[in-house]
Order: sequence, then C-alpha cells, then structure tokens
Amino acid sequence: MHIRTRGPKLRWNFRKTWPLHLMLVPGIVFTIVFAYLPMAGIVMAFQDFKPWLGFTGSPWVGWDHFRYMFERPDSIQVIWNTLIIASLKIVFQLFAPFLFALLLNEIRVLGFKRAVQTLVYLPHFLSWVILGGILLDMLSPEAGLVNKALTAVGIEPIFFLGNGDWFRVTVVLSDVWKEFGFGTIVFLASLAGINPSLYEAAEVDGANRWKQTVHITIPALIPITIVLGTLSLGNILNAGFDQIFNLYNPLVYSKGDIIDTFVYRMAILNGEMSFGTAVGLFKSFVALVLIVISYRLAYKFANYKIF
Repeated sequence: MHIRTRGPKLRWNFRKTWPLHLMLVPGIVFTIVFAYLPMAGIVMAFQDFKPWLGFTGSPWVGWDHFRYMFERPDSIQVIWNTLIIASLKIVFQLFAPFLFALLLNEIRVLGFKRAVQTLVYLPHFLSWVILGGILLDMLSPEAGLVNKALTAVGIEPIFFLGNGDWFRVTVVLSDVWKEFGFGTIVFLASLAGINPSLYEAAEVDGANRWKQTVHITIPALIPITIVLGTLSLGNILNAGFDQIFNLYNPLVYSKGDIIDTFVYRMAILNGEMSFGTAVGLFKSFVALVLIVISYRLAYKFANYKIF
C-alpha cells in the first residue's frame, strides 16, 4: 500500500518558489523590528521607568499608573474628547461618501463625472502638515478668507482654532473634506455591481429615478454601509493624531486634546514615559476589544468575514 506524504511535495514547491519566499524576508524583518520589538516597551507602563536605570533597573509599580490615569480629571476629559471627536468623524465619514456616491451616480456626462471624482480624491493625498498650514491661513480670525467672507455678510469673525466648540466642528468637517472622496470609491464599486436589469425592469414598471434610487440603489448599498459602520467601531479611540497635533493649541486643550496627543505631551514633553505608556496601553486594549466586537457584528449582520 502506497502512503502519500506531503513532505516531498512541499519541498518540491519550495524549491520552485523560493525566490518568492525570499522577497518576503525584508517585509518580515521590517515588521519584526518596527512593529513587534517595540512592544517590549509596554513594561514601562508597570514601572517607574528611569532612562538611566533601564528596563531591568527601574522599580516596578504594578497598576499605579492606571489608577492614577482614572484619578486625574484631565485624563477623563481626554477620553471623552477622543470619544466625541472620533464618533462624529465615524458618522460623517460614513454618510458623506454614501450621499456623494448617490449624487455622482446620477451624473450621465462621463467626463464631468471623472473630473469631479479626481478633484474630491486629491485632498486624501495631502498630509495634515500641508492641510494644517492651509487651514491656519484660511481660518485666521484677522486675515483668513473664511472670516473675511463672514465679515462681508455682517457676521462677527469666529476664532475657529481658538474656541473649543468651534475647534471640534473644524476638526470633523476638515477630516470629512479630506477623506470623503476616497471613501466614495467603496460605494461606487458597490453601485457598479448592481444588476442593470433591475433598473430596466423598474423603468418598464414606470418607476422614475427617485423611486429607482429608493427601492434599488439604496438597498444595494446597505450591506457595505453596515460593514463599514461596524468595522469603524474599532477606531472609536483613534481621533487622528496627525490632524489634532497640527491644529490644536493650549486654548483648546479642554475640548480638543485626545488620547494620542495627551500621551505625546505626557511622555515626550513632560518626561512621564511610564504614565504615557499606561495611557497608550489602555487605549490599545480597548481598541482591540472593539475591533473583535465590530468584526463579530460585521459577520453577523452583513456576512463579512476575512478568515
């Protein structure tokens, strides 16, 4: 009786494809060095870390930094700021591309449609360093174009980046402006997958474009909307470090400081590395739990599955 083993077949496949495996090595080394080795720094969250003593010489303090985090009033405020800003971003980033894709789908002039698509994609490729400078100039209370326009129609100038409430509005709207064009790609891809015979049958039944949109287009987009919405729950504590860091200032710390910028100020500027690490570890743990929950929800309600 001949017993087939997978060993020789695997060795034969490896000899045939070893150049492809070799191409993976730089990526694996890069990931290990820059993604996994830095995780050893998590121990600082449980130590009173002193750089001159190192990981092995610094005294252990257990959960003290985590207890201290929940006792500080500014820590709680930072968590609330993060939740509010991130939640608003998720909601607007979900519905803005949805509505824009519906409107874009109604344009019948192909050249104009592609030109609009290109224009709204462009901000996605600009960094927040560049966009931050543009926004600082445009929203300046004295010389900004926006406030000049408001003054021209009799409205008092608004200190968009110096008032906490207006700062949140500015952060959310500017983030939507930067990303909604790129997010529209997903919805346009879903629209392209709708069977044209459905629209033809609706026209035969006398349905106009509005009824076709309500009864065919929108129901076809609901599954991908559920998937994007549930998966975005994993980013509920990611309010956007790059954006906030380039726009905020001490005047709006009470309404605009988020976990990531708080960790930066505590760990780098104030030298409280252990406390900053504890806050960052707390955020990562909550984000991991939310990602698992959102993945389960996406699988349950939209049959979305990666593995």
